[in-house]
Amino acid sequence: MTVATTARGVQARERLIDAATAELAETGRFEVAAVARRAGVSDGLPYRYFGTRTGLLVAVIDAFYQRFSDSIALRTYDARTWAERERERISDWVHFLYREPAAAAILSGLGDGELATARSRWQQEMSKIGARNMAQGQRDGEIPADRDPEYLAAATIGGTNAVVAVCLTRDPRPPAPDVIDQLWAFVAGAVGLNPSAKG
Repeated sequence: MTVATTARGVQARERLIDAATAELAETGRFEVAAVARRAGVSDGLPYRYFGTRTGLLVAVIDAFYQRFSDSIALRTYDARTWAERERERISDWVHFLYREPAAAAILSGLGDGELATARSRWQQEMSKIGARNMAQGQRDGEIPADRDPEYLAAATIGGTNAVVAVCLTRDPRPPAPDVIDQLWAFVAGAVGLNPSAKG
């Protein structure tokens, strides 16, 4: 059994990811020794779990996008129309990113190599989920059937994250309801939402 699969190992790994996320949120970058101090562990323990500083950053990115996927992308909404459901998703999306302490740093890039690969992997996964969602809007007759659902998903996901990334760097941050209204107008226009659809 490896250290990461024992109960104690899982707790230590999660504590390190939480500490790395907090360090990234406060400084915009981090050193492994600072993360270890914040987590209350030896300087060498992060390397035992993640191998390298980059490995720890990839774990932070993975944890962030997993939370996003679980609470936003894969969530089922009960509203009657596609537009109403997606308006709720945009609202939850903005509130999620406003609450996430490291969202600004993660959305802004964090480097290349393995980090870019990790981000790209999650963006592709989110685009696949989003494409299924767009196809549902097409089946419901709320989105034109002649548009590629994966293109629509990529454009709206990328656009939404880019807008919120800008908002997170403003001081003061724009009020979330204003951002949600403008983002919904963008999304509705980008997908060619049927004017009769409610949202």
